[in-house]
Amino acid sequence: MTDVPEPVRKCASLLKGTKSDTEKFAALFMVTKLVKGKDCNAAGKKLLFEAIGFPFLKKLLVSKDLPNDCPPLVYKSVALSILTCFCQEEELATHKDIIDAIPTLLEIVEQADDEDYEDNLIVVSEAYSCLKSIASHEPGQQALLATGAIPKMSQIYSAQSFQTDEALHLIVLLVKQFGVVSWPEDPTAFHALIQRIALDMETDDTERKYELCRILADILITCRREIVINSLEGQIWPESLFKGCGDILKAKIGPKQRDPALHLIATTLQVLGIQWAFMDEQKTFFLQLLQLGAIEVRMQMDEKKLETTFKQAELLTCCFSILEHCIEYMATDQLDLEPKEKQTTYTALKGAFNQVLAVLTRVSQDKIRESTNPKDKKFVFAIVKVLSAWLAQETTAMRPAIYKLLPFMLKVANESFQELKTWRAGTREGEPPIDVLRIMLPALCHFAVEEDARRVLFTHKQDEVLLESLEFYFSIAHWKRPPIPRAERLKRMNEPDPVPTPEQQAEMKVARSAIVALCNILMNFTVLEPKKAEDGPTFANLLKFVVENLPELKDTPDNLVIHGNLAVLGLLLLKQQSKKVKQNDFSICRYIQATIRFLWDAYNIDESNDPTALVVSIAYKGYWSDLSELWFLGMQTMCGVLPLVPWLSEFALESGWAEGIVKTLKKVKIGTLPANVKSAYEDFLSQLVDVNGDVQAVLKKADALRVCRNHRMMDLGKKLFGD
Repeated sequence: MTDVPEPVRKCASLLKGTKSDTEKFAALFMVTKLVKGKDCNAAGKKLLFEAIGFPFLKKLLVSKDLPNDCPPLVYKSVALSILTCFCQEEELATHKDIIDAIPTLLEIVEQADDEDYEDNLIVVSEAYSCLKSIASHEPGQQALLATGAIPKMSQIYSAQSFQTDEALHLIVLLVKQFGVVSWPEDPTAFHALIQRIALDMETDDTERKYELCRILADILITCRREIVINSLEGQIWPESLFKGCGDILKAKIGPKQRDPALHLIATTLQVLGIQWAFMDEQKTFFLQLLQLGAIEVRMQMDEKKLETTFKQAELLTCCFSILEHCIEYMATDQLDLEPKEKQTTYTALKGAFNQVLAVLTRVSQDKIRESTNPKDKKFVFAIVKVLSAWLAQETTAMRPAIYKLLPFMLKVANESFQELKTWRAGTREGEPPIDVLRIMLPALCHFAVEEDARRVLFTHKQDEVLLESLEFYFSIAHWKRPPIPRAERLKRMNEPDPVPTPEQQAEMKVARSAIVALCNILMNFTVLEPKKAEDGPTFANLLKFVVENLPELKDTPDNLVIHGNLAVLGLLLLKQQSKKVKQNDFSICRYIQATIRFLWDAYNIDESNDPTALVVSIAYKGYWSDLSELWFLGMQTMCGVLPLVPWLSEFALESGWAEGIVKTLKKVKIGTLPANVKSAYEDFLSQLVDVNGDVQAVLKKADALRVCRNHRMMDLGKKLFGD
């Protein structure tokens, strides 16, 4: 009590001695003067808060039963003026009584347009000040979220009420804290808010335009993306953002304006995808984006001290994100560019990535590479990520420098992968870490066929990490229902099977694409490093993983491409490790059955409009661009495996596949069988005849003679019927 100023102590005693509300209210005018004075410290405010008693302040805020000598608004104004001062102290701002008053404060700001408040807008201002102070501390933030403050503030801003910027700043403060959880499942409030801000940003020509860019980026990044994307019909805010950002790109602006604009563009691309850049069905905006992103990267990374570059991490990360989206889109070959545009684009990208490479090389040799500062680590991850996106498309340039830098890139990528694994195994709080290794996989597909790069990969045991990554992503793609505790099994027996949540489905989609890229790399390793594939422990473990897990994979359309990749990877490994395969190994038997199913189901006649035409089956048709080469490689590799593991031929026979091929080809019209399909089937059947004495009789019985004559299968005919 000694550190409480004397006037404050006197006032507190006076308040405690009051016998009626009228006396206490009169004393409040003295409190108002004291709490705003520089002598009233935290201890003094606490003493006054306890002396007044919160129930009395709340009564002034909400009760209609007050003395008639003052309008109710005056009581409210005095109470809020005092509360605002109290809320500046953390101990009071987080006090249970003040937290409980949040709904009352929200009600006041929601009624800002009511006639009652028109003459005393200071009441609304004070209520906002209280909310702002409360929102500065974790208990207040949690309470504001729980009372639906974000949708309410969104409604206030959308309706353009008085002091709406205060509402907007509160929203930004809360969404930055809570991310996706900030928004309810119903996206109405989100759309209304973004529409209002986007329209303001589009039409404003002052510096506020750029402040709104930053606010839009902060809010957009927290949205429930799947829900927002699926409810965009009829929404015009994407167009407002497109026009507003387009105007900025055309204007002469400095860094103060350019930075928030780039931040907003990067975030919008993240939420809406690259198609947003083509809203006017022209390529101008896209090319401007690409140029601006590339120039900014070059400028910010050009021969500066690493500390200076790292200070620009946030801006550069936005530029990287823009470039990644642009590069990914260009790789789809949907962009029709004139020769001059192609040259300009390539020159801009090459200039930017030469600079990225130079900076990353310096990072790899500097003490900053060991930094444990999360911001520094995140930025290094972002540099490796954007360079990997470029290397996935640019397969020839900068090779010596890349090979030199590759060990460091792998170290960073592997570290990020381990962080993601740890995050998934733990409580999964906050945003998941980005797996840079997954982003790097398309580039590693190219490195896998380059001898110098492959040497680096094996020297650094990257094959082991890739197997670990395959196991990790398979565990996500191969979703299983959560186990039910034994005590509840009987009770929940009739429950419908659970399905993955939208978030889990999105994770599974990402995992499937990672598995395809991983299989691609590992197939190249197996073919190009036969000795390692034959003797290496990693490759033995890889084969074990494939044969044990492929038969377990659910037979769904989404899994077809990974089924094919794992089946063919298994065949390639089986060919190299044939000496170690034990006859009738149960897991190999199940694996071969799953592989035969993939190869057998690709072609048929039953689903053709013409009963004499062989067609790709309906199940495979939508994925055939990803499966066609795999199928032919699978058939070819099966031919290579049969002489080495002849007992596998029993499965082709017992399953009815060999006989089925002949029966199907018998119905195919002469001259219509594609040459490559004919070769694949003929080589396979010929190989079966060579390794298994029982095959001849089965094929002859199925009328192989007619098939050989109709489709000119000379080699198979000679094996079955002689010259």
